[in-house]
Amino acid sequence: MDKLLIDGGGRLNGEIAVSGAKNATLPILCASLLSTETVRLENVPNLQDVRTTLRLLKQMGMHLEMNGNVVTLDASKVNNPVAPYELVKRMRASILVLGPLVARFGHAQVSLPGGCAIGARPVDQHIKGLTAMGAEISIKHGFIDARAQRLKGARVVTDMITVTGTENLLMAAVLAEGETVLENAAREPEVADLANFLIAMGARINGIGTGRLVVHGVPRLNSAHHAIIADRIEAGTFLCAAAATGGDVTLRGITPLILETVIDKLRKAGAQVSASDDWIRLQMQGHTRGVSFCTAEYPAFPTDMQAQFMALNTIAAGTSKVVETIFENRFMHVQELNRLGANITIDGNTALVRGVDKLSGAKVMATDLRASASLVIAALVANGQTLIDRIYHLDRGYERMESKLSALGASVSRVSENIVNNTDEALSNAMQDTTETVFPNSAIAWQDTVGPTLADTRGEVVRGEII
Repeated sequence: MDKLLIDGGGRLNGEIAVSGAKNATLPILCASLLSTETVRLENVPNLQDVRTTLRLLKQMGMHLEMNGNVVTLDASKVNNPVAPYELVKRMRASILVLGPLVARFGHAQVSLPGGCAIGARPVDQHIKGLTAMGAEISIKHGFIDARAQRLKGARVVTDMITVTGTENLLMAAVLAEGETVLENAAREPEVADLANFLIAMGARINGIGTGRLVVHGVPRLNSAHHAIIADRIEAGTFLCAAAATGGDVTLRGITPLILETVIDKLRKAGAQVSASDDWIRLQMQGHTRGVSFCTAEYPAFPTDMQAQFMALNTIAAGTSKVVETIFENRFMHVQELNRLGANITIDGNTALVRGVDKLSGAKVMATDLRASASLVIAALVANGQTLIDRIYHLDRGYERMESKLSALGASVSRVSENIVNNTDEALSNAMQDTTETVFPNSAIAWQDTVGPTLADTRGEVVRGEII
């Protein structure tokens, strides 16, 4: 199992390109099931969740190829509308095949989902909407079984705003007979990107970017060529890292319009942020100020940036309050941040962060995707070395994060289990002796030999048909 070893204390400087958005890529990949013609997608990030989705589609009969960040999909021979537990348990977004399968094939069997342990995230709103559109749904043996001759347009009002629920119902509605109105729809940029992709295939959708989507069903969808939007959460993560380290970082290929709330909070923290249509630059001079915030649905502060901004607050001047309103179990990173020297207390869905002068390196464990990113930010500013375990969470949502951080001047290496075992004793002893960890040369000799080899391997471009 890979881990990240980070030497903290340096400033991030330079520029990097932002990868395609994971949360736009996954529903768009699933939407390719709606057409019998070839779909070409660009700016697809090479992530674990993307690879899992491609494997799921392939076992249904999808023909697909991935060359670098370009994916070509052909669903004309899909003949197995089943999403098995073995794949779905790895990623909750697998539920997004439900709507397309029922809409095109009239039948779907989808295992109840798994994924990050940050909350219940039930799928009842997906079922409610599909039922309103005429699907007959039952849950048995751990599977959602949905059937329909052809879905019918309907007015669907979800009980709460749900991103994947909106996406699933939107994909189902484009092939339904008649008009479907989705009230209380999610407004996230990733939902809008999905809608724009569906329109490129011939769907008729109005109200994109609003809480009310109106869909006029069509008999079939065509081929399409689409570029995935940039990942606003990756961008926000690097901006927080730049602010925490007192750096000067420019992000390319990202519009500031989809990150306005985070940028506003960063400015309140003391950062200078400038931007144009396709780039954002953050410069940080002086000490950061603690900033309170409350997570909510877009366009408010995103829950997927809560952990990263909390990491920034840990070394900021003053006390800040963080309120999490989306997920009931999304403070698992707090314990690990406190291991690094942060001063955070939790009361229900509220975390109180008292800024400290410095953090110190330690061995920590990632508990979910965004929690792992918060630990990376904290490690970058901590004195000494930090070893982050279970970074497979990180690989689910960040493309080549260690390579991008290295390009900005960070000292970060991906290490394998056998290498870590050789350095654990030195790491533990150093943590006990001092907060400013210093290692003997023998404990870090691998960095000059194995480190580059691992980095080179991670950077290889995947070419050819997905197996």
